[in-house]
Parts: sequence; C-alpha cells; structure tokens
Amino acid sequence: MELIWQGLVEAVRLIATGDPEILQIAWLSVQISGSATLLSLLAGVPAGMALALARFPGRSLCVALVNTGMGLPPVVVGLFVSLFLWRSGPLGFLGFLYTPTAMVVAQFIIAAPIVTGLTIAAMQQLNPRLRLQLLALGASRWQLLWLLMREARLPLLAAVMAGFGGVISEVGASMMVGGNLQGQTRVLTTATVLETSKGNFDLAIALSVILLLLAFSVNYLLTCIQQRGRTP
Repeated sequence: MELIWQGLVEAVRLIATGDPEILQIAWLSVQISGSATLLSLLAGVPAGMALALARFPGRSLCVALVNTGMGLPPVVVGLFVSLFLWRSGPLGFLGFLYTPTAMVVAQFIIAAPIVTGLTIAAMQQLNPRLRLQLLALGASRWQLLWLLMREARLPLLAAVMAGFGGVISEVGASMMVGGNLQGQTRVLTTATVLETSKGNFDLAIALSVILLLLAFSVNYLLTCIQQRGRTP
C-alpha cells in the first residue's frame, strides 16, 4: 500500500508541477491515439454501414472477419506492421518504422475493426422499417445515410469510446513499431513498462494514474455528448 500511495503522490506532483517530459509523453499519447481513432472512424463507420445495409455475396464472411478483428492481439498487429515497414520489407522505403506514424498505423489497424463491428451492430439495431419510411419520403441516398447515422448516434459514440479506449491503453504494438524512443515515440503505456522494468514503481504508478485520468477525461467528454438531451 505504501508503494501505491507513493505513486499517487508522485502523480499529483508531476501534474501539479507540469513536468515537461510527462506533458510531452501525455500529449504524444493523445496525438497518436487520437489520430488512429479518427482514421478508424473515417474508415470504420462507412464500412460498417455498408456491411449492415448492403447485401452481397461474401457479406457474412466480411462480417466474420470484422468480428474476429475486434479481438486482434496487438502484438500480432505490431509484428506484421514491423515486417511491412522493416528496411527490407515491402514498405521499408517509407522510413516509417520507429516513428509516431508507424504507431498511428498499428493503432489504426487495432481500432478500425472495433469501430466497424460496433457500427454494424448499431445499424442493425435500427427498425428495418425506418429505412423504407425514409425512402418513401423521398430521401436521397446521402440523406438516408445521414439520418440513419443520427438515429444511431448514441451507439456510434460508444464505438468511438471503445476504439479510443482500445488504442490509448495498447502497449505491445506501440512498443514494437515505435521503439519507445525518448522524446520521439515514448507514450504513457510504453513509459510505464520501461519504468517498471527499471524498478521505478512509484513513477510507473504515477504514469498509470495519469493514463487513467487521460482516458477518463476523454470518455467523460464523449459520454456527456452521448447523453446530452436524454432524461436522467
């Protein structure tokens, strides 16, 4: 308990004093995970809506692959992204390995199936007659999609929270493709692993507390947006 208490005290001290290194690590965590989540929304929401609303050969296989991807082990993602970005790999010429860009790519691959799968579930929860009613009222294709998204906005925001939560707490892939380089690719999760391996448990606990506070703040903001206008 004493060790945990020391970690909590250290977390308060680091936040109160505005430690430059901790702020840099926290801000990089937000940048990388935020970018990956945004990209996963841009790709996952349209893909999820297409899989939920369209009917085509192989659709069940695609949905099964998405559902499988929702539980994709981060270390597996890190391995294959590393192989592709390795100097002798297919994309090695880009020079992305051990950069924040590589971390965004890895986290995007982790978050995209989560957002896609939850979008499919959100769309399928809607009353099937709603789509027919909107079409009967003369809604165009884009109007239809927009109105369906508005109707499913609460579960879609849950998809955002799940996607962000899945990547902000991820460590395996980030470590493998980012290298945990100080001042370049070190984020809160990889810094926590490093300090734990060095035996600096108080600092590791402090970093964990800051990570939890960061995740809570983002999810609290999204929850307020999600619940806005709903009766308590």
